[in-house]
Amino acid sequence: MLRDDLDRQIIASLVENARASLAEIGGAVGLSAPAVKRRVDRLVADGTIEGFHAQIADEAVGTTTEAFVELHCRSRTNPADIAAMVAEESDIVAVYTVTGDADALLHVKTASPASLEAVVERVRAHQNAERTKTTIVLSRVAR
Repeated sequence: MLRDDLDRQIIASLVENARASLAEIGGAVGLSAPAVKRRVDRLVADGTIEGFHAQIADEAVGTTTEAFVELHCRSRTNPADIAAMVAEESDIVAVYTVTGDADALLHVKTASPASLEAVVERVRAHQNAERTKTTIVLSRVAR
């Protein structure tokens, strides 16, 4: 849980560069490296910071086709059932329950449009999948 503006500044520094040293962050926020470490450790322990991640270039790993797929289910479906429906699909990088007509929104990254089509067809083949609507990403304009 954020205690004050210093916590916010530390988190902003980590979001900008998760590999920044504690001394670099401390210099930016006006604290010593040990003080920053204590705060970061507390933010990790209380669940405010859930982890530190590498951001990988899609082109470098061959996932140049990106899409969002609306999943409409045949019957009332809870989030755990939706997660189970797509659990075997490694190209589905995130699954969200959403408001609106769809039951879920699937974020898919594949190597090609043909691979995307195969993922969508496997999802559609599930007994509780009524239909899907796919929107292919042309370009990302902000992160």
